[in-house]
Amino acid sequence: MTYAMGNSLQMAIYSRLASDPALESLIDGAIFDAVPQVAPDLFVALGPEDVTDRSDQTGSGARHDLRISVVTSRDGFMAAKAVAAQVSDSLLSAALVMSRGRVVSLRFLKAKARRDEGEDTRRIDLWFRARLDDETS
Repeated sequence: MTYAMGNSLQMAIYSRLASDPALESLIDGAIFDAVPQVAPDLFVALGPEDVTDRSDQTGSGARHDLRISVVTSRDGFMAAKAVAAQVSDSLLSAALVMSRGRVVSLRFLKAKARRDEGEDTRRIDLWFRARLDDETS
């Protein structure tokens, strides 16, 4: 098993989202790995991932199930849903370019929209599955 491509995958996802002009127009660059103390009223957060070994006789590989969240303190879900749709479209539009390894496949798994009463926010969690091969092994 290898987790060696985890950083490369995160950088590729961040780069894709940060360079998407349609997404930029919706969130004004508010894409975070660690959400700041004073967060904007609508943002994207790169979240946790579960990684499973997918190595075989030809080389090292891994399956990354990763969460990307859209969080808003605005009323209603409309703005968050527009951002979530653009995140999905952006990630699935073309192959991600990684500094290590390669993306064999990337697909949408599921989404869950909910309201957090305690923080008075709305959140949409998007789960994607990436299958990676480590080309250096």
